[in-house]
Amino acid sequence: MANKKIGKFPFTKGIYKDMYRNRLWTMRQYSGFSSVSESNKRYLSLLDSGVTGLSIAFDLPTQIGYDSNDDMAFGEIGKSGVPISTPEDMESLFDNINLEKVSLSMTINSTAPILLAFYISLAKKRGYSLKKLRGTLQNDILKEYIARGTYIFPIKSSLRLTTDIFEYCQEHLPNWNSISVSGYHIRESGSTAIQELAFTFANAITYLDAAKKEKIDIEQLTRQISFFFNSHRNFFEEIAKFRAARQIWAHIVRDRFNIDNIKSQLCRFHVQTGGSTLTAQQIDNNSVRTTLQSLAAVLGGAQSIHTNSKDEALNLPSEENALSALRMQQIIAYESGVPEFVDPIGDSSLIDNMTKDIVEKVNKKIDEMLSKGGVKKLIENGEIQNEISESSIKFQNDLDSEKAILVGVNKFRNKEVAHKKEKQTIKEDDRETIIDHFKSSRDEKNVTNALALLESKAGSSENLMPYIIECSDNQCTLGEITYSLKKIFGEYSE
Repeated sequence: MANKKIGKFPFTKGIYKDMYRNRLWTMRQYSGFSSVSESNKRYLSLLDSGVTGLSIAFDLPTQIGYDSNDDMAFGEIGKSGVPISTPEDMESLFDNINLEKVSLSMTINSTAPILLAFYISLAKKRGYSLKKLRGTLQNDILKEYIARGTYIFPIKSSLRLTTDIFEYCQEHLPNWNSISVSGYHIRESGSTAIQELAFTFANAITYLDAAKKEKIDIEQLTRQISFFFNSHRNFFEEIAKFRAARQIWAHIVRDRFNIDNIKSQLCRFHVQTGGSTLTAQQIDNNSVRTTLQSLAAVLGGAQSIHTNSKDEALNLPSEENALSALRMQQIIAYESGVPEFVDPIGDSSLIDNMTKDIVEKVNKKIDEMLSKGGVKKLIENGEIQNEISESSIKFQNDLDSEKAILVGVNKFRNKEVAHKKEKQTIKEDDRETIIDHFKSSRDEKNVTNALALLESKAGSSENLMPYIIECSDNQCTLGEITYSLKKIFGEYSE
């Protein structure tokens, strides 16, 4: 029997029959500071201001498996997000936040199983039901090799950890998206809209193939997969891109993997406005860019949206500008009238033709990639990375020749200098002292035993999530767990 709430295959008009009429999109704001305590304050402020989901930014050492007191972390602590080295850090991060009442997104990949383990340990400590936790773990390691570079282990071992998370979440966290396959970072690296979708869905196919090989229920898995897309410069192209994405994914699930369950065919996605479209020159222009990009995401049928702050090209967003960015979404939601209509722009011949064109080009590119041996092989020979680089260079050449216009940068420039960076007054924690104190209060024998058990299991075919959680429960640090896995898996090198 068809679900009356779900839209019609292939869901070009939207995954839900009534779209935003019954429920608005989740409004997330991506945030994380050099201080755990200051990050917590910002999250509480955002929740008080009407945010309906939190999105956590982690710093570079956390992303690549180093504790804040590691020499390798020097100079990078807290620069790109919040540092999380211990289960205690995770506890402080969510102080006074009810984990059962907030949807959480964690932008983390190589160390995803460790951060998820810390979160699970916290939930158990507070007496929460794991089955009630809602959120998304990015866990998209393939795009790290393609676009971002925050990988640790060889591809094979990384995929093993990814599928371990799939299996664990199926059993214990049914309301948790165990992966968010990201086109956002691919687009930020310089790809076109076609490449963004093609590479993202080719990655998703790779994950499903890997899960199938491990005897994981892929019908259930497809209901725990979400996507993360970029809303970029070209207003109509982006709307058509989002419509095309739903159509492409529905056919992949039904036709390639023979899954008829309608809920499995839904392409649920988060959208963030284009960070690479922001400029340091004439920063007020960024608010206009972000508003148009947010509107494109809404007209395109996104399930959750993050709007960048106008000052993010300069520094960490101020609380004032972060609030202003959230208000953009709220004005679209409550004042524009757009959510009253299902697919309000979809009967446009322009949009319909653009959608059809994108679908055809993306499918052709996916088929070409798979015929060449698939994503893993193309990453290893550098083909995907080179293609993105070529697109990025072409766009820069277009800017240099003014074939493409960036207002305030290559046209309509003011005589005054660009805005100066304003250092945010963020109170930084004494990370070394905090970690030293943490280690002095734990049972070192339990730590040693938990890490030894993890190492022994890493050399087997067992799911590693229970053993990583045990490490977390016994107060092991992120760096210690990562090092234990490195000893067995080794490290990836290009």
